[in-house]
Amino acid sequence: MEWSDVKVFLAIARAGTLGGAARQVGLTQPTMGRRLRALEDALGQRLFQRGSAGFVLSEEGQAMLPHAQRIEDEALAIERRLAGGEVALSGLLRISSSDWFGVHLLAPWCAEFMALHPDVAIELVTDTRLFSLARREADLVFRIAPFREAEVVQRRFMHLDYALYAARGRRGALPRRGKGLRLVTMDAAFEDMPDVAWLKRAFPEAHAVFGSNSREAQARLCAAGAGVAVLPRVLADTMPGLRRIERADPPPGREVWVGYHPDLRNTGRLRAFLDHAVERAGQHAARAAA
Repeated sequence: MEWSDVKVFLAIARAGTLGGAARQVGLTQPTMGRRLRALEDALGQRLFQRGSAGFVLSEEGQAMLPHAQRIEDEALAIERRLAGGEVALSGLLRISSSDWFGVHLLAPWCAEFMALHPDVAIELVTDTRLFSLARREADLVFRIAPFREAEVVQRRFMHLDYALYAARGRRGALPRRGKGLRLVTMDAAFEDMPDVAWLKRAFPEAHAVFGSNSREAQARLCAAGAGVAVLPRVLADTMPGLRRIERADPPPGREVWVGYHPDLRNTGRLRAFLDHAVERAGQHAARAAA
């Protein structure tokens, strides 16, 4: 059995569709279908039940799954160990973060870093999904919560200040309890976020008119006059059309964490980029405190 066949099997098992699996492994949907049929023919077993719900593991597929996962773990361990020995400043570095953090902070830092190290290519993926470091979906991950995975080297990277914003053209004081006030905030899946809780406490009589998991979308709706919003200052302070509203009880800030797999701790391009990002984060903190 080819390792690439095992990758195809695992991708379909995780995604539940050929299209979703194809995006995971970088193949076309017809190719995924052909590879799966060839694997099933070679084994003499049907590994999935096809239906309106997508691809569901058959009894034989369920039996194969833990073995395939162990093969994957070993293959990825080899990849990480070899990548971890690459001390040269060259090759591909995969970085993951939230959308606005990637656009407003990491993208400029990536441009500076690649100018200094032209043999390094960077792949920046902005997504709310938490990418797996063990499966090398990303080499370096930035997020606003500590990592719970066992095999992760992590550190607190930087602090982000948040503030309350309104459209620049909006005048007048905000109602004390928020009666009649319109809120732009996170969607229902993120209602436990600290800034959402702060908005509810600060303006208990206000009502939410727009929710999104994209801070960029919230900022643009706020600038268009849809309502007030709590936003990261590094995003909102530079956006035209927004006015920061000073509060005696400002919204809580957030800590950004960075993590990578321990097998990659000595990878030259990872270490160099992390040093560069730490330096830039320090400069940002100094400007914010000035």
